[in-house]
Amino acid sequence: MHDMTGQTVLITGASRGIGADTARVFAQAGANVALLARGADAISALAAEIGDCAIALPCDVSDYDAVAAAVDQTVDRFGSLDVLIGNAGVIEPISHLGAADPAEWGKVIDINLKGVFYGMRAALPVMLAAGRGSILTISSGAAHGPVEAWSHYCASKAGAAMLTACVHKENRAAGIRAMGLSPGTVATQMQKEIKASGINPVSQLDWSDHIPADWPARALLWMCSEQADPWVGQEISLRDPDIRSAVGLI
Repeated sequence: MHDMTGQTVLITGASRGIGADTARVFAQAGANVALLARGADAISALAAEIGDCAIALPCDVSDYDAVAAAVDQTVDRFGSLDVLIGNAGVIEPISHLGAADPAEWGKVIDINLKGVFYGMRAALPVMLAAGRGSILTISSGAAHGPVEAWSHYCASKAGAAMLTACVHKENRAAGIRAMGLSPGTVATQMQKEIKASGINPVSQLDWSDHIPADWPARALLWMCSEQADPWVGQEISLRDPDIRSAVGLI
């Protein structure tokens, strides 16, 4: 396990699924963890479970001022911000584009795309002042190919992937490591929502086809290590057996 002692990690969408397991994995590796999500009760319970190295910060990532305030609180509490994990994301309402509610479609963009940008925008000045930092974004195969009834999700994930590439292009020379992680299908609440929609082949997958949430969490920890340096600026996929082997997943 990569040692993260003394480093601080901010995780959006930390109330459940990948985000919650990521908080546990990084805390086990010695990191301080700032837990951001709209669900105050859930992240407070998780912070209590983890202990003094965790702080719960209720936050709507579609509100830049709230994200910036959470970054400030994280630095005030732990003294640094070394890793930003842009994990917060939603997929509901699943709908064909021609019938999509424009306001609801836009809310997904606000969270999945603007929320990623807001995290980067708030964290970058802190990291640039320190001369180092890692910005890791949860991506998806949907960022690179259309999926029926997921126009909002595909568009937002494609945009988030491009944002991550832009961070790399603009800031690599200043010590910022930017990478994307496409985890594949993961056994989380989102997959239950996809299953319930009954639309497109992803909804037809059996629950046993999905990987556990701690796999992407462990991959994110590995991405903070020097072993992952050859992939900086790129998006890695947990569908790739070579990546699974490098991370130590079986």
